[in-house]
Amino acid sequence: MRALGVDFGVKRVGLAVSDPTGTVATPLETLQRREGKRAPIAEMARIGRSLGVEHVVVGLPLNLKGEENDWCKEVRAVGTRLGERLGVGVSFVDERLTSVRAQQAVRTSGLPKREREKKERVDAAAAQLILQAWLDAPQIAR
Repeated sequence: MRALGVDFGVKRVGLAVSDPTGTVATPLETLQRREGKRAPIAEMARIGRSLGVEHVVVGLPLNLKGEENDWCKEVRAVGTRLGERLGVGVSFVDERLTSVRAQQAVRTSGLPKREREKKERVDAAAAQLILQAWLDAPQIAR
């Protein structure tokens, strides 16, 4: 099953996709968000449709105690709307410390410094980590 991973942020939305067997996640592009504007759900849905995704996996930004906060409510709403637009199921995955791990992965990737410092790369890597966590955890409902 091909799934779309989403790292939904205030300024950017990192995306990743799984292979058709649902084994490996690969980073995609990062969408820019304009402050005060709606989430780019139409663009995320277009990308999802073009890839033939059958499920959406969204990182849930729990606090360090594992509790939901105000931002989680917005992230859940966006994820739910995206799933409805695509006509697929949605799962939410704890994304605590994903950005830190993504930054470390990008730093050690061997890319030139100018490329490593692009925040868009970190957001796409975070989406990849979120999606890979879901793919690797059979106990998470699918």
